Amino acid sequence: MKIQLQLFLAFLKVGLLGYGGGPSSIPLVHVETVERYKWMDRDEFADILALGNALPGPIATKMAGYIGYRMGGWLGMLNAVAATIVPTILLMIFVLTALNAFKDNPMVAGMAQAVVPIVAVMLGSLTWDFIRSAGTSALGWRGTSMLLAASLVCIQWLHIHPAILIGVLIVTAFIKK
Repeated sequence: MKIQLQLFLAFLKVGLLGYGGGPSSIPLVHVETVERYKWMDRDEFADILALGNALPGPIATKMAGYIGYRMGGWLGMLNAVAATIVPTILLMIFVLTALNAFKDNPMVAGMAQAVVPIVAVMLGSLTWDFIRSAGTSALGWRGTSMLLAASLVCIQWLHIHPAILIGVLIVTAFIKK
């Protein structure tokens, strides 16, 4: 029963604080699952994140479902998913009603714009954590740098969808083994 409470609390934080969707939720899931509860290491988290990004649907919900199932079976999965989505649904109803009522207020417009840099910093922090751990990964610094540069070119300039790139990398990893 302790694991169910931990799952609920961990993903409740993600559901309550993950303003902005997947990009802002991923660092929160990382903090709870890797750093706080130590349910997995960074490499496992990166694998789950890559797989979650390759599949359709909201990333936070997919990660909650998988991690919940892994840690607490079917009940853990339902618990983690509910903890992730119910607060978001309730907050959406409340916040959208309030924002609609005060949408012309400059303070409300400024608040909505202020969230963007916060999400950017959170994503940058998570990216930096992954890059820092690259030296100890199987790819090493050189392989990680090459993969990072190739991914940047494919996504930014060749306009290849990230899911296709992730799929190709997963297939390549299976073929190499």
